[in-house]
Amino acid sequence: MHNDTPTRIALIRHGETAWNAERRLQGHLDIDLNEEGQRQARALAAALADEHFDVLVSSDLARASQTAKALGDTRGQPLYIDGRLRERCYGGFEGLLYADIAARFPREFAAWQGRDVDAQLPPGQNRGETFREFYDRVTSAVLGWAADNPGKSLAIVAHGGVLECIYRAALGLPLETPRDFKVLNASINRFIVRDGKLELVNWGEVDHLRPAVLDDI
Repeated sequence: MHNDTPTRIALIRHGETAWNAERRLQGHLDIDLNEEGQRQARALAAALADEHFDVLVSSDLARASQTAKALGDTRGQPLYIDGRLRERCYGGFEGLLYADIAARFPREFAAWQGRDVDAQLPPGQNRGETFREFYDRVTSAVLGWAADNPGKSLAIVAHGGVLECIYRAALGLPLETPRDFKVLNASINRFIVRDGKLELVNWGEVDHLRPAVLDDI
């Protein structure tokens, strides 16, 4: 039976961490949400409370699963964990401030900033991935969830890099082009999958993150 109903995906970036705030690269390192990130997760859950999702999925890193748990708890819904939705692994860049990476690994930093999508990263606690390897991993994960749930509505909580890849896939942007679009913490980004292809519906919804105090004025 052919299902003509597109699969809907709300792709959500995790809330803020202390490392996001100080511009320290996380990659596969597992950092919890900070207080602001927890507030964002609660605001996100409240904003989506009336929306129906058949499936709730998250990366296995704490910053994503904590954000997703806030969503699941308000609706009493199980949360599926998928390690393929992790942020890109940055090897030796992980744990460093962006400024330190430039000083310590000038050649690799230049290749990264220059969008060399096959450039290798210096080894660290974890083995780095090229941008192309990372892109292939996360796009196949997201499309896999869509294929397994045809015509359904999914909420997927992941990372800035994952959102970037899915945005590129939906718009057919070459991997080499600069990231000239914002990827915001706890933002809601909407896609549909039709005939196995991603299409962008709406990008960067963050109105739900405005402090609630403003509503009282």
